[in-house]
Amino acid sequence: MGIWIFILVAVLAATGLGLVYMTTAIGRFSLIKKAAGERGWLRRLVSFGIIAVVFAFFSIVMSFVNAVMIFLHVLLFWLIFDLIGLIVKKFAKKSFKLYWQGWCAMAASVVYLSIGYYLCNNVWVTTYQLTTDKNIDHLHVVMFADSHICATFDGEGFAEHVKDINDEHPDIVLIPGDYVDDGTDRDSMIRACEALGTIDAKYGVWFAYGNHDKGYYGNSRGFSSEELEAELIKNGVHILEDEYELIDDKFYIVGRADKSFEDRMEMSELIKDIDPEKYILVMDHQPADYDAEAATEADLVVSGHTHGGQFFPVTHLGVLMRVNDRTYGYENRNGTDFIVTSGIADWEIKFKTGTKSEYVIIDIN
Repeated sequence: MGIWIFILVAVLAATGLGLVYMTTAIGRFSLIKKAAGERGWLRRLVSFGIIAVVFAFFSIVMSFVNAVMIFLHVLLFWLIFDLIGLIVKKFAKKSFKLYWQGWCAMAASVVYLSIGYYLCNNVWVTTYQLTTDKNIDHLHVVMFADSHICATFDGEGFAEHVKDINDEHPDIVLIPGDYVDDGTDRDSMIRACEALGTIDAKYGVWFAYGNHDKGYYGNSRGFSSEELEAELIKNGVHILEDEYELIDDKFYIVGRADKSFEDRMEMSELIKDIDPEKYILVMDHQPADYDAEAATEADLVVSGHTHGGQFFPVTHLGVLMRVNDRTYGYENRNGTDFIVTSGIADWEIKFKTGTKSEYVIIDIN
């Protein structure tokens, strides 16, 4: 919770200070200067009006949170180009009639955020090749997390991605959390669960809860966690919450309760009775218990939650602040393989600039 309070305070402070700066900066455009003349207050008022209209537009079209993200990125580019302008002015010893810094800032913002929107709202495939000494033959795994149904696609849009997953001919499909959230509507939840029921996987579809799946605001989204569970089970999805199952006498699937649940079991306690000679595959939504998991006989731990860091350079901030053990990708620790996905979708924010949306293929030999 502390990290989120810190981020919220930082965003609010940056937005407030940025609004003051941008109100002055936009007034430097020649068109506004000519219209307002020497009346500085009018320049600021017009500038503030422009910011308010653009902010309101993106709040309505996307959301308030996305409007804030857009504003902060524009502010960042504006600061960068204004700094470049000061350096150029100092060394070139000349002034420019055209406020090129502002035009460059807007152009850079449009390009950068357009790329971020594309990376977030399209889905790639990332493949990992793993080896093991345990007798598992070959296991073709498809894993995705953080679909947050209704964030970047609704239930019908999710069904289209399920078709692509089916085309991979998976032996097993793993969903380590945040399948839905408080923004998911009931119809989309039901349609998405029906789509999961169409997956043709030899060992089925397996799900472990994330921090959003049970909802933070009761039944305000139109369905309860019990109704979600019923729909998943009705469509053949296996749910594991601090539980495990032996599959075909070849390997184990372990599903951990999310870290946000106070009563979740310690990893060592959860798998103490598992046969260590068999391959052990763990779903743990938050990649934040690596040392404890690496100290057990677990062979592979798959996670989501981080969204790949979302924005550059936040891709590294979670690890530096010790919120997560890894933000994205592969790591081997003490013989245990760990994979963190950036998610097949997103939560609330519709831009990814430090990563991209994906589902993951893991071939284990």
